[in-house]
This record gives sequence, C-alpha cells and structure tokens, in this order.
Amino acid sequence: MLRVLLIDDDVELCQMMEEYLGAEDFTLTITHDGEDGAQQALSGEFDLVVLDVMMPRFNGFDTLRLIRASSQIPVIMLTAKGDEIDRIVGLELGADDYLSKPFNPRELVARLRAIQRRVAVRDESQHNQASSNITRVGKIAIYPSERIIEWKGEPLDITTSEYALLEVLARNAGRVVSKADLFTQALGRPESRYDRSVDVHVSNLRQKLGLLEDGRSPIQTVRGVGYQFIAG
Repeated sequence: MLRVLLIDDDVELCQMMEEYLGAEDFTLTITHDGEDGAQQALSGEFDLVVLDVMMPRFNGFDTLRLIRASSQIPVIMLTAKGDEIDRIVGLELGADDYLSKPFNPRELVARLRAIQRRVAVRDESQHNQASSNITRVGKIAIYPSERIIEWKGEPLDITTSEYALLEVLARNAGRVVSKADLFTQALGRPESRYDRSVDVHVSNLRQKLGLLEDGRSPIQTVRGVGYQFIAG
C-alpha cells in the first residue's frame, strides 16, 4: 500500500482526494502548510509526496528545496493549468513528475501507480538481486539491489525518475533511445504532446554527470529521435 503525503492548502481538493485515493487503497495524509509538509516528508513515513506549487507563506518550490536538501523521496508537483514555467522549475528543482490543476483524479492515480510500480521493482530487486548483478558500462556502475548509480566511482545524488531514465540509457549505451521509450520504460506513462519531463530530467542528469574527457556530455541528443548514452 502506497503511503502518500498531500501538501496543499485547498481544503476542498484535499477532501476530494482523501475520498478518491482512499477508495483506491492508498494511505493518504494531508497537511495544508508547506514547512510542516517538508518536515513530514523527511520523516521516512511516506513513499511519495504530492505537492502544490501555489501555497501562502511557504510555497511548493520552497517546500521542494527543503525536501531535496536531504531526501530523494518521489515528488509529484501540482501546477497551474498551462503554466509551463512552474512545471519546468519544479522538475529542475528535483520533482519527479507534475500534474496541472484542475486534473482528473484518475490521472493522479495513474501517476501514483507508476511510482508504485517503481517501488515494487526496487523492492523485488533488493530481494532477488545479488552484487554479481552489478552492471558496469564505461565509467558508470548500476547497483540494482540498492537502486544506486555510481559515476566515476562516486554515487550520484539523483531522484527516482532520474535513476530510472539513466538506467534505461546506460543499459542501452551506444544505442539511441526514443523519447517515447523513455517515457514508457522510465516514467511509466506514454509520451504526451508538450510534455517536457524527459528533457528536463535529462538536463538535470547532464549537470550531475558533467563532461567526458573529450568535452562531450555522456548523454547526447539525437535530434528528432531521442537520447544516446556514451559510455566514455
């Protein structure tokens, strides 16, 4: 059962989501304050956070910064409809995904289920995978049992979505992976028009990986197709 923390000052929306997610067998905890929400998110009691951007006193971006300072718990941001800037800023700050308000509760459930599948894969890996299953590609090492990726011998501080994307790219090193495949294989949902989630996550990964010795990024853009990981 996925334990979800909802941080949103919209009381009516929270009540609706409490009823809807309860019927879908999620355990939902609600707080209307961003600072309190950040503290709860860091308590270790939750599997995922749903976080609204527009809140008084302590907005969603401030809350996300506090969370990301010491935790990579998955975060889904709720943004204003059509406000692409908020979506991009949220992803750049480390959000795993976003939904635009108003949204269909079924869409939120679909995003939560995608996270739930990733958690299930992680738990299965921890149970079944041995250290001999470590994948090494050039300067990258993937430890599936711990859900850790090392780059040049150092562990990367990455979000759940960034891990999933980098794992798919690294396991296909030298081959071009389409954006559509990255959406389905890494984010657990189909690609949709105007959705830049993959692009922003890749941009974040490039910053964290730095450059190869020849000055290239280890993640190359193949225009009109997708991305290619270079082992180095």
